[in-house]
Amino acid sequence: MSRLHSLRASVADVAAFLGAEPAAGLIVPPETVEGHDGLVMYSGGGTRRLRLMRWGFPRLTREMRLRGDEPGIIGLVADLTNPMWEHLVVDPRYRCIIPITHFGNPDGDPGEKTRTWFSLVDQPIMAWAGFCRNIPDIGPVYAGMTMEANLAVPPTNDRMPVLLETDEHDRWLQGSIRDVIAFQHRAPVSADRMVVDRTGDSWRSGVPPRSGVQIDLL
Repeated sequence: MSRLHSLRASVADVAAFLGAEPAAGLIVPPETVEGHDGLVMYSGGGTRRLRLMRWGFPRLTREMRLRGDEPGIIGLVADLTNPMWEHLVVDPRYRCIIPITHFGNPDGDPGEKTRTWFSLVDQPIMAWAGFCRNIPDIGPVYAGMTMEANLAVPPTNDRMPVLLETDEHDRWLQGSIRDVIAFQHRAPVSADRMVVDRTGDSWRSGVPPRSGVQIDLL
């Protein structure tokens, strides 16, 4: 999937949906791209809390160090066996839920890409399975786990977020590594539940999502 998502809901509505403590003073941006802040729900001391965190873990390989490069950013977790994630994904302390109302993919011909937004017709706020950590000298960061896309998402992408049902939040936050693997490799949310909004907005326009149109797979 691409590196763009949006939350077009109030913080109060998100807190109610996720059973989190109310959070005053949080200003959620209309869209989030890698390297910028997004809203995250994490569990601390048995309490669910909301916080703005940077989307993307720092990545600095040995080759990058030798070249003197700045750390890169990775906001998507596709391969759980990657050494970058192997210690993180097994520990429930680092699980989080990323509330989103839409995720976006570029659509169209090269040089003329537009924004296509995806959402769920029956779930105004979606719960994206994620990981987060407070990293020294950087602060709190998060990444979202991806899976094989359903039939509604291609040809814009062959991956999509791992979306949790409302009765799966506890299992994601507290489950074992077997649960994490099962979530990523199960069937994606059905395509007929998805709303697809193919806009005329250019990919880099910064225009947030509006109402979508349910996709017709027939």
